[in-house]
Amino acid sequence: MNQIDLKGRVAIITGGARGIGYAAAERMLTSGATVVIWDIDQKALDDAKASLGKLGTVSGDIVELTDEVSIAAATKAAVTRHGKIDILVNNAGITGGNAKLWELAPDVWRRVVEVNLVGPYLTCRAVVPEMLKNGYGRIVNIASIAGKDGNPNASHYSASKAGLIGLTKSLAKELATSNILVNCITPAAAKTEIFNQMKQEHIDFMLSKIPMNRFLQVEEAAAMISWLSSEDCAFSTGAVFDISGGRATY
Repeated sequence: MNQIDLKGRVAIITGGARGIGYAAAERMLTSGATVVIWDIDQKALDDAKASLGKLGTVSGDIVELTDEVSIAAATKAAVTRHGKIDILVNNAGITGGNAKLWELAPDVWRRVVEVNLVGPYLTCRAVVPEMLKNGYGRIVNIASIAGKDGNPNASHYSASKAGLIGLTKSLAKELATSNILVNCITPAAAKTEIFNQMKQEHIDFMLSKIPMNRFLQVEEAAAMISWLSSEDCAFSTGAVFDISGGRATY
């Protein structure tokens, strides 16, 4: 594994107790960062802190990402504990199951958009002022290839991730001269617990669209996230980085 220099950096990773978020936390810790995990699952958070704590300094909080009060409190706690925030990875997300648009209940559709799009807006709203104080920041949003292509039977998820791509581009321009870079990645499916929210035919559809004929490994996503979170990423902002096994060609 090549080394990425994150020494002295403090990173918040939402949904960091499992999947891509956990892998990103592992990679950042081995690269010298201090990691703050925000998650909604207390047991998963405790287990993640216990295992990740063997690699470096880890703290964590239970955070409801659709609640600005919860996010404000967690942001304040991170700064109190660690003195600053350098990196924000908006990783937490849900699929909301699979069905045709007209078969999806409005409350399910809204919840997916709230978690996957409004959540990153609220976290950026809370964290960006802390980055501005220090004149440095890296924000990485975990979008999806579905946000580019639009997956059938996943209109809520696809729309939320397309919105996250748009948020990335807009915020990046607002911060372009502030030494705070904002990028996103558009992964193809990785076989994580989120698969438990999907129908098997949808999983098979996603695999059929990947020319490399395999799912993404979470460690592969973590490597890209960690580089985008580093000082080596210095002239890319508002960009969409494909990690889809050849599915996206633009």
